[in-house]
Amino acid sequence: MADRYGSDVLASNPHRKPRSTELPVQIGMVVEDAQTGFVGAVLRIEYGRMELEDRHGRKKPFPVGPGYLVDGKPVILTPPRAAAPKASRTASGSVAVAGARAKVALASRIYVEGRHDAELVEQVWGDDLRIEGVVVEYLGGIDDLVAIVEDFRPAPGRRLGVLVDHLVVGSKEARIAEAVRRGPGGGDTLVVGHPFIDIWQAVKPGRIGVPAWPVVPKATDWKKGVCAELGWPYAQQTDIALAWQRIRSRVRDWNDLEPALIGRVEELIDFVTQPCA
Repeated sequence: MADRYGSDVLASNPHRKPRSTELPVQIGMVVEDAQTGFVGAVLRIEYGRMELEDRHGRKKPFPVGPGYLVDGKPVILTPPRAAAPKASRTASGSVAVAGARAKVALASRIYVEGRHDAELVEQVWGDDLRIEGVVVEYLGGIDDLVAIVEDFRPAPGRRLGVLVDHLVVGSKEARIAEAVRRGPGGGDTLVVGHPFIDIWQAVKPGRIGVPAWPVVPKATDWKKGVCAELGWPYAQQTDIALAWQRIRSRVRDWNDLEPALIGRVEELIDFVTQPCA
């Protein structure tokens, strides 16, 4: 015999009340209080209570819990779900490793031209460098770079990366880089550079409130010329040091640097941390 009523004789009972489902309350959610008929959007949620505002601007507090309708369906409102914690980032944009200890320094090294270069690299990539065990040293110029590289004796597992200012075709810096490549240890040495006259220019000019870095005549000391154009003191060496502190203090992370520098530093870090074949 066929079952005339199906498996549940109450399945289509019009008097059965629909069951409430749990729903995390959210700011902006439109909620109706089933008892009073008050309908409003959730403005605030705190300490187990929420505040609703209706379309006329009237506001009323309600407890978070059962007795509400959302889209006409009964719900039990629950506290908002805690947002998943965002992975913290280092200034270079890498995922920060909480509690990680600095590695013992590698035999490999990264050399930069001057103190300002080293300070900026440390400020932005310092966390990454300590995780990798990479030490950055400054040279005070690269005129003697060929001899410096020869003295370092680069080899597999003892690589040397060098960051050079104003490395453009036909420049003195380009000729020195080529001599290093052809010299002893050139296969385990990587010389890269950015096109800027000085590391100052690698900071986006908007960070110091100007649309572009000033153009300084070739016969003028570049840093002093920049300070003069910006209206900053420049007569003493301490003035130049203070100007650099002023610039560097505006650098929050890698987003405040020009891509031409970011790519070169990342390239050097990758080079000196490559495992031996």
